[in-house]
Amino acid sequence: MSSDLELQRQKRVLELRRRMLQSQAKFVAAPPLKPAELPRDVVRKLLAGRGSEVMETARRHYPAEIERLESSIAALVTQGRLKGPISGEELYAFLRRLGLVFSMDVKIRIKEHGELKSIEEKLRKSSI
Repeated sequence: MSSDLELQRQKRVLELRRRMLQSQAKFVAAPPLKPAELPRDVVRKLLAGRGSEVMETARRHYPAEIERLESSIAALVTQGRLKGPISGEELYAFLRRLGLVFSMDVKIRIKEHGELKSIEEKLRKSSI
């Protein structure tokens, strides 16, 4: 009688092992999931105009803070809570409200007779 119980117990153990191996094989055979997009790429797709330039300038001054901000923005985008493009001006104003103060490289150009000229060139030609 004890041999019958022992035999049944061994059968159950073998059946459980077989099921466990099959389930592991399913996990291994499953195609790998698409890797999640980097937060930087998600945010970059959202930026319009000079937005990418503002983001890169801010990253040079505040790398850790911008990384956290990009993660937060990317999470909002994936949740569907943030839609539409973000212009450079909007991003700059938002970063200033957060306390991230930095200056942008500004170049003023004047279009004269179909060509763009810097203010320096314009003043130099007018003084001659």
